[in-house]
Amino acid sequence: MKHILTLAVAVFSAMALVPAAACGKDMDNPFVFGNARLTLITDGLLRMEYAVDGRFNDDRTMFAWNRDSLSRNYTMEQVDSLYIIRTPVMTIRYVDDGYPFGIFNLNVEFDNGGHRIVWNTRKSAFPSPQNLSGAVSTLDQVNGRCPLEEGILSRDGYYMVDDTGSDRISMDTGWLYSPKDGNVIQDYYLFVYGTDYKSALKSLGAISGHAPMSRKYMHGVWYCRFHKYSADDYRRIAEEYDGHGFPLDVMAFDMDWHTMDAKYGSGHGGRMSWTGYTWNRELFPDPEGIIREFAQKGIAVTLNDHPADGMRSNEEYWPEFMQSLGLDPDADRCPIYDASDSSYMKSIFRYAHGPREKEGVAFWWIDWQQNYIQPYVRGTRTRHTAWLNHLYYMHSLDSGNLRGNIYSRWGGMGSQRYPIQFSGDVYASWESLAFQVEMTATSSNAGCFFWAHDIGGHYNDVRDEELYVRWTQFGALSSTLRVHSSGPMDRRPWLYGSWAEDAMRKAYHLRSRLMPYIYSSVRQTHEQMLPLIRAMYIGYPEEEDAYHVPQQYMLGDHLIVAPVTSPGAGPDRTAGQEVWLPSGDRWYDFFSGKGYDGGQTIHAEADIDEIPLFVRGGILLPMQPYTPRMGTAQTDTLVCHVYPAGRETSSSTVVLYEDDGLTREYMDGAYAKTPLSCVLDNGVLGLEVGPASGTFDGQLPERTVVFRIHGTGDNARVSGRGIDTVKAEEDGITVTMKKSGIRKECAITLTNPYN
Repeated sequence: MKHILTLAVAVFSAMALVPAAACGKDMDNPFVFGNARLTLITDGLLRMEYAVDGRFNDDRTMFAWNRDSLSRNYTMEQVDSLYIIRTPVMTIRYVDDGYPFGIFNLNVEFDNGGHRIVWNTRKSAFPSPQNLSGAVSTLDQVNGRCPLEEGILSRDGYYMVDDTGSDRISMDTGWLYSPKDGNVIQDYYLFVYGTDYKSALKSLGAISGHAPMSRKYMHGVWYCRFHKYSADDYRRIAEEYDGHGFPLDVMAFDMDWHTMDAKYGSGHGGRMSWTGYTWNRELFPDPEGIIREFAQKGIAVTLNDHPADGMRSNEEYWPEFMQSLGLDPDADRCPIYDASDSSYMKSIFRYAHGPREKEGVAFWWIDWQQNYIQPYVRGTRTRHTAWLNHLYYMHSLDSGNLRGNIYSRWGGMGSQRYPIQFSGDVYASWESLAFQVEMTATSSNAGCFFWAHDIGGHYNDVRDEELYVRWTQFGALSSTLRVHSSGPMDRRPWLYGSWAEDAMRKAYHLRSRLMPYIYSSVRQTHEQMLPLIRAMYIGYPEEEDAYHVPQQYMLGDHLIVAPVTSPGAGPDRTAGQEVWLPSGDRWYDFFSGKGYDGGQTIHAEADIDEIPLFVRGGILLPMQPYTPRMGTAQTDTLVCHVYPAGRETSSSTVVLYEDDGLTREYMDGAYAKTPLSCVLDNGVLGLEVGPASGTFDGQLPERTVVFRIHGTGDNARVSGRGIDTVKAEEDGITVTMKKSGIRKECAITLTNPYN
């Protein structure tokens, strides 16, 4: 064996190289060698296929969606049967011996943090040794921790996805099928990135598709409870949100919205009536009316859908549904739910969902829990969750020009194409909160960018006000602030006592104020596959400390969040959290304004009204005044916060992104970007909100800009055109500009800002 390995090394490394043109083969990417094919998708993503008959399949899979991405950034050399392909990231050595890929005919060499790594297929036979974890399908019934799937990020510097034998989506029909011939015996995707985790996520987008822009209100505030509410109950709850000074963007009607009179089917959880599509008219005498009322107030309505039993004879559109399938409407049994049948699903969407959508339902909450009854789509190896996410999202695109929109459990890699995700019904405990913080960050390693959790926990009827406040603070600084509970638990904040209500109101208001920054970061996720919530090592892969702080994360490029996940002490319930601050910048406590040099771990303490939240110095942080409808309101007043950079000279630009928040027009360029610049040089601080470029429907032609400069000294002097007021603050200066057109720059200068 040692002799064979030595011979293989000699083949790979000892031969003289000749130009590619001398080999007499077509050297274009992808490279075909008889029954083998190598495809460079990006500089760091290699597809390896072996088909026994030389026929390769380029239909999509749930993972591999985009077949158009091909790298042209490579060179190729050949000697005899050895081919060497080089990209800026890796060197591929392949011996065309006619056999499937193995340790003797293929290796990939690359650098990982200064270490030379040689990959071969033997490495794919074992779990990723240093994988940094990924997502999980659901947290249903979880109390504390649970196992996580793998993500594509690993300290090994590579990750391989084995897509061999996966079901396909036909390019012709757009429908799922299972290949029967078995001619393709290897279909591997090797991600090579070393410590450049951002490039790995870009490669994921190249093959698996970028996360689309979700509707803006999805990133706002939701209310939901599994409870037998009536339309009047929901009206009262919405009024209470406004009356208590809490924002609200989405109202979720759990399953009691529909009738509960089904008599047959598979059922679930001890009842036959989880699936339903007909309004309970006793609770909702005028469903279209209440949906219209909420829409006029800027509140979207979603309906819970457990689809596993499909349409049954108790449903209002049962006759039309059966006739569309050529079946007898008088039959006393329904067809078994069949997501593999395009005709069946077309009828389901037309007669089960279509009437509700015409009444104004904004999107569907897909609450599929029947994997123990029907794990796989009939005749395939694909789990229902992944395929239903695709079907429902594509169906949602049929509703005029609106963005696709669903709310469903994570279906695995590729589900980033179908935002956003429901993490399931977790138990309320401090351990669950701590794990949720960690898994939210690691989920981004698999492309699961947008969780909407059951904030406060779903199960476990314990009244722990402090736990609920801390969970709310985490939700306020994550993808979506959504509450959901069942039984006697009700997550309306004003039901938890005045001190808890006050603390949660502050968190909700902070969420609303931060929406310009958060939504701009969502755009960054769409464009660059950079997670909204990201583990610290994604931005700081060379710093060892970044790998050992699971209780903190970056929110966008410039905020560090370290949610409190343990009880505090004293009358203010003050709790501590160890926070690592990356080197190279100065970081500021958002609430106290205290600054810290990066490159250290600090002990951050926060009373019940605060959360360990740190802002990078030297950037303009875009915020807005509080609005109760952050998901639909345009920013008519832009509040830009800036803290000292901690250096004598610095320069930065943050981009404010805006669009209509609802339609697919952004895909055709209907959006605006506004540069927010901050320059410190020779004792002069220049702040500028540049002219907005781009247009979209509903765009405000003018706005007020407020500069909030923290940490200024007594000698600071402000100058600039268009200043309305200058106000001294305890820790700096607030400069309010006169309202002006968004196509004009708005700038001020501070001399001696920090002296």
